[in-house]
Amino acid sequence: MRIVMAGLAGAALLAGAARADTPPPPLAKIGHILVVFEENRSFDNLFGHFPGANGLDNAGGAATQVGRDGAPLASLPPVMIPWPPPPVADRRFPTALPNRPFDAGAYVKPSEISGDLVHRFYQEQGQIDGGRMDKFAAISDAGGLVMGYYNVKDSNLWRLAGEYALGDAMFHSAFGGSFLNHAFLVCGCAFRWPDAPAKFVAQRDAAGKIVKDGAVTPEGDAVNTLRSVYLHEPRETDPGQLVPPQTMPHIGDRLDAKGVSWAWYGGGYADAAAGHPGALFQYHHQPLAYFADLAPGTAANKAHLKDYPDLLADIAAGTLPKVAFYKPYGSLNQHPGYANITDGDAHLGELIEKLKASPDWHDLLVIVTYDENGGQWDHVPPPHRDAWGPGTRVPLLAIGPTVKRHFIDHTQYDFGSILRTIELTFGAEPVNARDGNATPMTNFLE
Repeated sequence: MRIVMAGLAGAALLAGAARADTPPPPLAKIGHILVVFEENRSFDNLFGHFPGANGLDNAGGAATQVGRDGAPLASLPPVMIPWPPPPVADRRFPTALPNRPFDAGAYVKPSEISGDLVHRFYQEQGQIDGGRMDKFAAISDAGGLVMGYYNVKDSNLWRLAGEYALGDAMFHSAFGGSFLNHAFLVCGCAFRWPDAPAKFVAQRDAAGKIVKDGAVTPEGDAVNTLRSVYLHEPRETDPGQLVPPQTMPHIGDRLDAKGVSWAWYGGGYADAAAGHPGALFQYHHQPLAYFADLAPGTAANKAHLKDYPDLLADIAAGTLPKVAFYKPYGSLNQHPGYANITDGDAHLGELIEKLKASPDWHDLLVIVTYDENGGQWDHVPPPHRDAWGPGTRVPLLAIGPTVKRHFIDHTQYDFGSILRTIELTFGAEPVNARDGNATPMTNFLE
């Protein structure tokens, strides 16, 4: 297993490459990039025992959880199923687990569905606790479940990570949940709703402490789950309760400006757009549907927002756009609470096999990562970029014919690195300074 640690010199070289007019040599081999965006798993939750990676054996004091008062807990809080309310104890788990990481698969198999865990903007910042990573249990509505991990050594995830490349220093871009991190994936920003109804807006006291949680910050940034005025549940008929059209630049704009083909493939999108969504379609997992220039009825909407069957057709025909994003349907995205690990893992394995058989495979880079940690603990403190994050560490795989084999990369990345890799490969301008200054994923490539 080859391992690389990017030092200061390496970081400087990458920063220089990020400003170059031509792509770094490894990216010149890439003609297509596909980003597969899975759901809600920390790195330690799935890869904590992966050989050679920075895993659970390195956790040290971060493995001990403390209460809100800072004192170590005698045991982990009882595991709860918080959703749907009211919360109930998950009796599949012991009532008093030891205060340390534990094998959740001993109680809930990877093929079964565990409870969900809180994963919101303000709560994750409290869980990280200044980098001590010790208040996940204290600030979770799922109790001790935060410390669970899975041994998935027989999974497609582990097989692909071992065959190709695994990154063990990818951090989701913004504190909190799927909604905000999907926004950061496409625009390196939070969506704006400065005149949101008061019921959605968080409140601070005179000292600046949040005293009322909310989906929108007092400054008007949308940070927790909200749906778009363009794409939402059929029962939501009041546009004043939905996120208004967004007009900031996004990665699609930058690619359009260079004449580079691109698409977002969302599992179940066609039915949802037609007004009859599948039961597990997640509206807030479709970030490009929030933008005015991709509104329903526009030519851009038809050209760029597609469904999984469209992806399969393009794979088979060798007509993949140069840049593609794929969001699996809810039952296949591995999100705790409504999906299991096994089904999503099988789906990913099948997708990679179809891609290998595609005419586009010869110059394809597949990036597989997770939108956020889903409230699950990880032992590695995230680096500081700005007030938005990044948040907790998540898995990252790079797959393709030009990817280094049997390789582990310790270089720090966030989702801005995905955007920067796309931009450098295809000559596009950065969306903003976050992706413009991000480290591209060149270490993965031969």
